[in-house]
Amino acid sequence: MITQAQSQLHTIRDLLRFAVSQFNKAGLHFGHGSATAYDEAAYLILKTLYLPLDQLDPFLDARVTEAECKQVLEIIERRVKDRIPAAYLMHEAWLGEFSFYVDERVIIPRSFIAELLQTQLSPWIMDPDRITTVLDLCTGSGCLAILLAHAFENAYIDAADISPQALAVAHKNVQDYGLQERIGLIESDLFSALQGKRYDLIISNPPYVNAESMAQLPQEYRHEPDNALASGEDGLDATRQILRQAARHLTDDGILVVEIGHNRDALEQAFPRLPFTWLETSAGDGFVFLLQKDQLQNC
Repeated sequence: MITQAQSQLHTIRDLLRFAVSQFNKAGLHFGHGSATAYDEAAYLILKTLYLPLDQLDPFLDARVTEAECKQVLEIIERRVKDRIPAAYLMHEAWLGEFSFYVDERVIIPRSFIAELLQTQLSPWIMDPDRITTVLDLCTGSGCLAILLAHAFENAYIDAADISPQALAVAHKNVQDYGLQERIGLIESDLFSALQGKRYDLIISNPPYVNAESMAQLPQEYRHEPDNALASGEDGLDATRQILRQAARHLTDDGILVVEIGHNRDALEQAFPRLPFTWLETSAGDGFVFLLQKDQLQNC
C-alpha cells in the first residue's frame, strides 16, 4: 500500500481522503476516542505531522515531504492491517481536556465517571473541600485518579490496580501531571492490599464485559488487556466483590461510584435489595451507579 500510494499523494487533503477510503474499505471499528473514519484519519495525520489537533482546515492543501508522506502511510497501514487502536499508535488518549500516555499494558481510557467529575459529583457531594481521602479502584492508566486530584483539591488519592504493568503506565501519567505527592499507586487485587484504609469517596471503572460480549469483541479491543475487560459470565464478577467489600472501606458518610457498562438489568436482578442511584451521563442513566455507605449494609 505504501509504495503504490506514496508517489501519488502530495497534500494533507490527499492523505486524508486516502486514509478515510482505506479505513472504510477495511471496515475498521471506532470506539476508542473517534466516532468515524474521517475523525480518526484527521487525528492520526495531524498527530503524526505534529500539527494542532483542532486546526485541520488551514493545512489541508499543504504539501508534505516524501518522508512525512511515508510516515503517515505507515501509521495508516498499521491501523488497517493490524487493527491497532489509534490511541496505542499515538500513545495518547483523552478524557475531556486531559490527555494521558497509554500503551497496550492498559485499557484505553473511556469512562462516564470522567464526565461526572467535571461537576465534582454534585449534588451528591455538596462540599468538595471536605473530601480528603479517595480511592480509585482498578485505576489502569491512572486517568481517573488524576481527574479526582483536580476535582477534589484537598484529597489524597490511592490508585489501586492488580496489574504492575498498568501501574507503571499510571506512574508515568502521575509524574507527567506532577501529582506524586497527592496520588499513591498500590498493587492490589481490588481491596486485598487496602486493609484498614477508609475513604470519603471510592470510584471504580472495573472490568465489566460479559463472556458473550468478550467472544464478539472487534479486533481493536483485543489489543487491550483481557483482565481489564472480562469479568465472568455475566460481567459482574468484579462488581460483586466491590459491593460486598466497599462498606468496610468507606467513612461514615462515604459514597461509592461504579461504572458497569450495559449491565444495569443484570446488576439489579443480582442485588434486588440495593437502592442503586443511577447517575445521568451523556449516554443516559444506565451506566454508573452511586451508593452511600449505609445503603451497602443490605448487600
